[in-house]
Amino acid sequence: MSEATNPLGAFLQARRALVTPEAAGIPAVGVRRVPGLRREEVAMLAGISADYYLRLERGRDRNPSAQVLESIARVLQLDDDHTAHMMSLVTEGPRRRRRRRKETVPPGALKLLDSMVQPAFIEGRYFDILAANALARALSPRLAPGGNQLRDQFLDPGQQEFHPEWESMTECFVGNLRQAVGTDIDDPRFIELIGELSLASPRFRQLWARHDVRAQTGAPIKMNHPQVGEITLNRERLTINGTDDVMLVVYHPDAGSADADKLALLDSAGLPTRAAGSEVRPV
Repeated sequence: MSEATNPLGAFLQARRALVTPEAAGIPAVGVRRVPGLRREEVAMLAGISADYYLRLERGRDRNPSAQVLESIARVLQLDDDHTAHMMSLVTEGPRRRRRRRKETVPPGALKLLDSMVQPAFIEGRYFDILAANALARALSPRLAPGGNQLRDQFLDPGQQEFHPEWESMTECFVGNLRQAVGTDIDDPRFIELIGELSLASPRFRQLWARHDVRAQTGAPIKMNHPQVGEITLNRERLTINGTDDVMLVVYHPDAGSADADKLALLDSAGLPTRAAGSEVRPV
């Protein structure tokens, strides 16, 4: 079965491949044909039968108890984000196919964006740029309405030079995407984007196969800007109207730092101040 028809099984298989016998505290005996733990080893350590665990991976049992899942999470060394994601993959019936949703930005959020003195933009569930102020676009032309941050990171070679910590940044994006999409893997926009990236980017295929899940948190972002050189800004993500589908992202420097001076230099370049764009460009 594919990930679309058996998401729990795909997740379990990917995550047990990342746990070595040594990390699990068992001897690595014999020739191992696959990386990580064997199914029977996961079952033994979780205190369930090997046959039952096999049924879980193959999608023959889709309603395991919370106790069973917590035991498996312990064996697979899952953190809270991964455990919550695994729990969400347990379904009781088929899902109805979703229609493509058009993401829009509330007028009040656009007014807020216009008034901000820091680089800021509004992104959709799949990291589409829905709106951006002038300073965000001065920081990176890629932060313009109609763009998509996932496409930029994985398909534009220039992003590796622009982001010195590109590898960790791509890991973060993919883990964030896993958490954002949850079980909505039948969303047409998701299917289209994952298909495009999987075909075009070996790096994306590698990371997507790991089934990493990571919550979005504030973090410093380092950039090599062509005009002001290396600059590090703090990134904050704030929900708009209480939903995680549309987020306000703000970059801000430490007060009194050289990074603040560099950002002020960009801001003094006489760029227009009005935020651009109010909804995602059709794709």
